[in-house]
Amino acid sequence: MADCRRCRSQRRSHCCQDRRLRAKTHSVETPYGSVTFTVYGTPKPKRPAILTYHDVGLNYKSCFQPLFQFEDMQEIIQNFVRVHVDAPGMEEGAPVFPLGYQYPSLDQLADMIPCVLQYLNFSTIIGVGVGAGAYILARYALNHPDTVEGLVLINIDPNAKGWMDWAAHKLTGLTSSIPEMILGHLFSQEELSGNSELIQKYRNIITHAPNLDNIELYWNSYNNRRDLNFERGGDITLRCPVMLVVGDQAPHEDAVVECNSKLDPTQTSFLKMADSGGQPQLTQPGKLTEAFKYFLQGMGYMASSCMTRLSRSRTASLTSAASVDGNRSRSRTLSQSSESGTLSSGPPGHTMEVSC
Repeated sequence: MADCRRCRSQRRSHCCQDRRLRAKTHSVETPYGSVTFTVYGTPKPKRPAILTYHDVGLNYKSCFQPLFQFEDMQEIIQNFVRVHVDAPGMEEGAPVFPLGYQYPSLDQLADMIPCVLQYLNFSTIIGVGVGAGAYILARYALNHPDTVEGLVLINIDPNAKGWMDWAAHKLTGLTSSIPEMILGHLFSQEELSGNSELIQKYRNIITHAPNLDNIELYWNSYNNRRDLNFERGGDITLRCPVMLVVGDQAPHEDAVVECNSKLDPTQTSFLKMADSGGQPQLTQPGKLTEAFKYFLQGMGYMASSCMTRLSRSRTASLTSAASVDGNRSRSRTLSQSSESGTLSSGPPGHTMEVSC
């Protein structure tokens, strides 16, 4: 891993104890300010850390707790140390930045990650990111490909905003508050109109956040992101296994579909989840855990893990296809629904549709 010489020593570190898990929270100084992260578990020999990065309007707990506390996820987290990174000013109890504070760009937030890994003495990661966090991890993987073994990117939009996007954003800003714009980024219009308990919970979290000014800074950085310039067959691409995830009719569905078209099909799986809305890690943690487990198995980890129906179906299909061409790496598309369905597999290199 590249040496982060400008990273300074730990600013603070403390243990957070609950009934089931021991977590240790650290903060380190980087060239772009302080970053806070929480570590669960201990490093496992010859295994990467799972490193998460959350979306705008959330922190690591509100973004990932339902997923990592899900019962079937426990088998996974027992096998890996986890590092949950909070974007600057998003951690619980964070003070509000002073007026005029220059918040880091998403590229600079990605450049903070080597400081985190150097502090922990971790050499490789499997990244799990949502929205802005997915972009940040993708940017980090482009800059440090040797340190990333795999990526799970939920709701990634790799494109910079165009003029039409900017115009729409400005017009929306005239009639909508920052919390409402962020909620529109996180959830589908159908979900917001339905106003379920989940929506009410997250509307309350964001609207009454004591660090709302900080959240707006992160939001502005996301809206000023640069294009990742992915190009299938080109020099700018992700060189590790990638699982792209998006909910059916989610706000970022088109962007994720486009991203899938630009990445290496032999390294990329595309999971479109029905009945999951804009935040599948919150609404469908079971299905996402199942897919994540299979993703890890495809990377050579957790080979002895108990396989669920989706994993068994996919493995049978992949094994059958591999016997034809002997090639293990293929493009894979998963489309999940709440009803049982059939599995159809095409020739090597084509997509597969799986219902579960």
